[in-house]
Amino acid sequence: MIIIGLGNPGAEYEGTRHNAGREAVMKFAKKAGFDGFEFDKKAQALVSVGKVGKTKATLVLPETFMNKSGASAGKFAKGAKKIKDPSTGKSIKAFPEVIVVHDDLDIPLGKAKMSWNKSAGGHKGVQSVLKALGTEAVFRIRIGITPAKASGELKKPDHDTITENFIVAGFKEKEAQELSKVTKKVVDCLEMAISDSPERAMSEYNAVFSNL
Repeated sequence: MIIIGLGNPGAEYEGTRHNAGREAVMKFAKKAGFDGFEFDKKAQALVSVGKVGKTKATLVLPETFMNKSGASAGKFAKGAKKIKDPSTGKSIKAFPEVIVVHDDLDIPLGKAKMSWNKSAGGHKGVQSVLKALGTEAVFRIRIGITPAKASGELKKPDHDTITENFIVAGFKEKEAQELSKVTKKVVDCLEMAISDSPERAMSEYNAVFSNL
């Protein structure tokens, strides 16, 4: 199993919205007792290898900036499988043992969602990974980073603000608490995905995520 946590490298980006996926994978590594991350020069990524139960997992944190994440992902995700797409019945190229963990502007802060074979939705890091792999058929855990009104409507800023001041900004104290709560569930979801299967984790934890 290959787990890719997206974010930007460097201390100045720690705790920012765009690093929610990267930091969730780091917290998973700590809880699961993986050895520390080591820099892989060839892949330009921090890498940690360990086991959950009997299943080996490789954790990858690209050390490129977000929109170049595919350069690292492509070094580890190899040997795509041909599987039948449940929705169309057609044969597709897929990486069913790859999980990409990342932030998502279209999901409310405090929520998350696990998905399979979906488009990048405008996320530059995800676009880079999917392009490198040559398919959208991977699992993803999408962590919400956008505050919502009481009505449920997202308080998404305009494009310029998103790029310059929002996704690379830190969380307010209350927001950080909401993120911490959902991140704990993301860590549990990853544990089940590795020890059991991504399909079971998606089935069970999407209900958990929606009820947070």
